[in-house]
Amino acid sequence: MTETATLNADQDIADALCAQVGRAYAERTPLRIVGANTRGFYGLPVDGEPLEMAGHTGIVSYDPIELVVTVRAGTRISDLEDRLAENHQMLAFEPPRFGPASTIGGAVATGLSGPRRPWAGAVRDFVLGTRVINQEGKLLRFGGEVMKNVAGYDMSRLMVGAQGTLGVLTDISFKVLPQPAASHSLKLSLPLDAALNKLAELGRKPLPITAAAWHAGELFLRLEGGKSSVNATRERLGGEEISADLWRELRDLEHAFFTQNNDKALWRLSLPPNTPALPLDIAERDIFYDWAGSQRFIKTSLDADTLRKACQQAGGHATCYTPAALGGAQAPFTPLNPVVEKYHRQLKAQLDGHGIFNPGRLYAAF
Repeated sequence: MTETATLNADQDIADALCAQVGRAYAERTPLRIVGANTRGFYGLPVDGEPLEMAGHTGIVSYDPIELVVTVRAGTRISDLEDRLAENHQMLAFEPPRFGPASTIGGAVATGLSGPRRPWAGAVRDFVLGTRVINQEGKLLRFGGEVMKNVAGYDMSRLMVGAQGTLGVLTDISFKVLPQPAASHSLKLSLPLDAALNKLAELGRKPLPITAAAWHAGELFLRLEGGKSSVNATRERLGGEEISADLWRELRDLEHAFFTQNNDKALWRLSLPPNTPALPLDIAERDIFYDWAGSQRFIKTSLDADTLRKACQQAGGHATCYTPAALGGAQAPFTPLNPVVEKYHRQLKAQLDGHGIFNPGRLYAAF
């Protein structure tokens, strides 16, 4: 039976949002799409008229049996997760919050996922459909509320990580999953090379690991699943039990690694699985490995070209989380090669011909 959030009907401001976008299109007025602004650090600053999404809130529909929820973009992640938890369900991609007011629309727009991502999937893997305001101020629907309805599904995925540069997300339908029956977090004292080898070894076995990180000589693991499986793996690995708060702190960049001694720029490196330590002059204390090593946060004064060249040679890329005004890179995202840039420009021209949606958010040129 579908639950409908009738009490939140008065928080549907889609008509007002459409009207503002329509005026901006007619007047060629740039818009800065903003929810709670907890992800303002991610990308370039936007100079435009604010399009406030925080008032567009509420769960439109939720079917726990079908594992589908549709929610308005301005809804707080915490409110949505609390509602899902009532039925022992969750957003499996563990969206980072970066603050208590963080919205689900911002999570989708940035496309960021938490520690469970390599084992459960990324944001776009759980987006079933969206409602989007196009450049002319029209509200369009893409995709559906079940996986088999694939009409327009690629368009919905395209909105994930676009940072609002292609349209305005108003509603998103997600596939949700049951919460694990058991969970256990532990740590093992291991140097970096041994930890990376251990992670590669564990990755080849059918173990209930849903998070793996390393920092300052300690390997952290989270086990989730059936009680018997978790208990058996727990006994096999040994180690010291730790609080599950570690994964929240890592997810939201609240761990002491991120909050202390911030005299250097913070970078996020995205690399292929089983990539060894990169040949960079960075102290181990200034690196936090996540996603079993595929995601690495580093603090460094190295220039952007040096970092990005090392990542590119390893098959990955680097993103700067520190704004340029605070000592970060002038271009937070890896510059596009000419072929990819050509397609980006063509897509932007078709979906936002007048450049009104978050201009310059991803790349200064468009």
